[in-house]
Amino acid sequence: MRRTAHIGASVTTLLLLTGCEWRLFDPKGPIASDIMWLLIVSAGVMLLVVVPVTVLGIIFPWRYRKGNTDQPYEPDWEHSTKIEIVVWTIPIIIILILGTITWYTSHSLDPRKPIESDKPTMVIQVVAMKWKWLFIYPEQEIATINEVAMPVNQPVQFLITSDSTMNSFFIPNLGSQIYAMSGMENRLHLMADEVGVYDGFSANYSGFGFSGMKFKTHVLPDEAAFTDWVQTVRNSDDTLDNPRYQELRKKSRDVPPAYFALGNPLLFSDIIDTYSGSLGQISKKRLQRGDSADAHAASSSETSTLQEGGH
Repeated sequence: MRRTAHIGASVTTLLLLTGCEWRLFDPKGPIASDIMWLLIVSAGVMLLVVVPVTVLGIIFPWRYRKGNTDQPYEPDWEHSTKIEIVVWTIPIIIILILGTITWYTSHSLDPRKPIESDKPTMVIQVVAMKWKWLFIYPEQEIATINEVAMPVNQPVQFLITSDSTMNSFFIPNLGSQIYAMSGMENRLHLMADEVGVYDGFSANYSGFGFSGMKFKTHVLPDEAAFTDWVQTVRNSDDTLDNPRYQELRKKSRDVPPAYFALGNPLLFSDIIDTYSGSLGQISKKRLQRGDSADAHAASSSETSTLQEGGH
């Protein structure tokens, strides 16, 4: 009865898994494709150990069971050159293969490595907040909450930081995940080769609203469609200046997408600088009192004075 229940539970689990979306194995970009094949090759190499060990783990107890009197009984056996060769050679070969793959992919899949393309790389600045994602397009002078867009076959450089706890930026269909940390800028290069809408989310637990920290990635068919999207965002009645950003910094969960015209083109660097010691205090005060980008010239004298005093 218990065995039947276990079989039934296993079958039910398999049926439920058929409804899961295996986004890591549904790549929509060159980086994601390379990662998928890396997973497959690595798993295949490791199966060279797992499968034989599993099979032998079944055969040996059966073959050398107490009731099988056809097999020789050798209680004093202690050495076999053939077995020693097998148990040392195969693991060494597997380690060499995996080591070579790891060394190669550590360089080829370096998130900071630009993607080769005949198109210029587009820059998108990303800020992890509680509990939402802020996307800043410095070249297009727009910003969005929980929505990002790019043209198909357009290489994109994501500059990623956090204005709260450490987080993790991940679009499984497009490739690597990378951490977002306050006071730091991480870089991630991705590209989509198929039009569609793909899910992105935080892959690092960061508190109460973590489960709703998701965003949509819109891969648009051409540059014209992207330009139309940019214009739609730019025509928003909301402007992301420093006072508005202070409102966004407040904790919120399950936040719907929002569009902004960019009021402070240096907002991303200001966010990073707020965690940079004494210089960060200048940026923090500037953000809090709502200085515009024009005020950076005035505050730069504060920075210069502070730096000279430290020499």
